[in-house]
Amino acid sequence: MITPVILAGGTGSRLWPLSRAMYPKQFLPLMGSESMLNATMARLQGLPCGPGIVICNEEHRFIAAEQLRQLSKMPAILLEPVARNTAPAVALAALKAGEDGDDPILLILASDHMIENKVAFGKAIKQALPLAEQGKLVTFGIVATSPETGYGYVKRGELLADESSYAVSRFVEKPNLATAESYMKSGDYYWNSGMFMFRASRYLEEIKAHCPDILSACEKAMANTVTDLDFIRVDKDAFTHCPEDSIDYAIMEKATDAVVVPMVAGWSDVGSWSAFWDIGEKDDRGNVIKGDALVHDSDNNLVYAGSRLVATVGIENTVVIETKDAVLVAVRDKVQDVKCIVTQLKKAGRGESDLHREVYRPWGKYDSIDAGARYQVKHITVKPGEKLSVQIHHHRAEHWIVVSGTAKVTNGDKELLLTENQSTYIPVGVIHALENPGRIPLEMIEVQSGSYLGEDDIIRFSDRYGRD
Repeated sequence: MITPVILAGGTGSRLWPLSRAMYPKQFLPLMGSESMLNATMARLQGLPCGPGIVICNEEHRFIAAEQLRQLSKMPAILLEPVARNTAPAVALAALKAGEDGDDPILLILASDHMIENKVAFGKAIKQALPLAEQGKLVTFGIVATSPETGYGYVKRGELLADESSYAVSRFVEKPNLATAESYMKSGDYYWNSGMFMFRASRYLEEIKAHCPDILSACEKAMANTVTDLDFIRVDKDAFTHCPEDSIDYAIMEKATDAVVVPMVAGWSDVGSWSAFWDIGEKDDRGNVIKGDALVHDSDNNLVYAGSRLVATVGIENTVVIETKDAVLVAVRDKVQDVKCIVTQLKKAGRGESDLHREVYRPWGKYDSIDAGARYQVKHITVKPGEKLSVQIHHHRAEHWIVVSGTAKVTNGDKELLLTENQSTYIPVGVIHALENPGRIPLEMIEVQSGSYLGEDDIIRFSDRYGRD
């Protein structure tokens, strides 16, 4: 039985403004109706896989859990208190997978890749399985279709006995164009997919041999785990002291039993807006259009309209991405530099680097529809049966107006039941809470007013989701 290990801790900064630190690309439905995380899980259907393990950042835990509950088999969700790259993350998963004395085959997958051909993907996984069972450390090499400078490469060595897989000769960093072209001509190089397969024990053996400090920190972190709702929390102090490294550097480049299985499955890491354009469905002038967009006399563009009409006239080789609170316009061959904009936003302390205007919470979501110097207006949606924390604000008062559904409101020493078109006022410094006791979503307008309206002006007295 294969244990899938899905790495879901990335931030996807090169796909800003759609992907943001608090809602990155793996949780977005970029290529269809389901999120990239759930699409990753779905392509495992038909393979001999158990529920698996999803590893994500603590700040993304509720988003991950809500999406994964849509699956027929709920995986374990292992939380990283801090990011330490892929080598420690997989070490945590290997230790978790072997807790009951088992030694499963681990299939390591990124949560934010696209694979068009599920049949070819499954065939490559089945081809790799006996190699992993023999103690090999398998990586999957994508058969290159162009001299790509944005990917690392794997050079194949001697042909193995199965006559379809190869020993790994070496791993190569992202090359310049001339070098990438020489790789294409040789036929000996594959794109490094970042997908791996090996026994849990083999991985732990290798990491003990090459990075014992990583293994020691991960063992200490897993020795003191806490189960919280759907999540497994590792010891934060122990994991914080873990060195940061990738599987490639820490293990695969040093291992003597590394092998590569070629894969031709329409793979893309969707790592930039140019990659999104590459794989998108194009009109007769090469434009990829998503959402409510009109183009005139425009060629080879990507136009993504998230919340309103976007129109272009006379442009070419351009990326236009519109969301509720930001618009990106970039030349298509410069989109790798979008992360520089994200860096500028962070340095300026602007929230657009981390949050969308619409923010998801475990109880539902809110959309900040208007704001000024001393006021803010939010559209709040509370899911049936869910409740916001019992809390207090020191700097703002709040007016709540129910648009639809039923609200159970704690307002100081009063408890109210409000329905459509009814409202209440929460003064500064009054303990309050909001709950949806009904069977349909509660839609509400909240008007905040006061001297400070930041989200950190919240003191929680109790919270069913374990938030501080």
